[in-house]
Amino acid sequence: MSEPHDPNCLFCKIIAKQIPSTVRYESEHVYAFNDIHPKAPTHILICPKAHYPTFAETPPDVLAKVNEEVQTIATQLGFAERGFRLVINNGRESGQEVFHLHYHFLAGKTLGGF
Repeated sequence: MSEPHDPNCLFCKIIAKQIPSTVRYESEHVYAFNDIHPKAPTHILICPKAHYPTFAETPPDVLAKVNEEVQTIATQLGFAERGFRLVINNGRESGQEVFHLHYHFLAGKTLGGF
């Protein structure tokens, strides 16, 4: 997996530990930390360590690795069987604010439907 990096990206700075965060999971390829504006009791942002601005710009092998690690995170946190929601915003019209691919992992309560 290649490791592009954007020195101006907020999440690249968090992943590089230049900005503090509450780490929930870290591996060679993925960094997960608490969202500072949680929408559920457990609201974690899961990012590839490599910088890709959007889901649409991320190579399939990177997406596969992140998805694999989401399963690991869900199991380690005890939500694999209880349930969780994943949200990925892609681009400005979706509401994406930080242009570094990230998954919102929401869990810890019954979430309303769409």
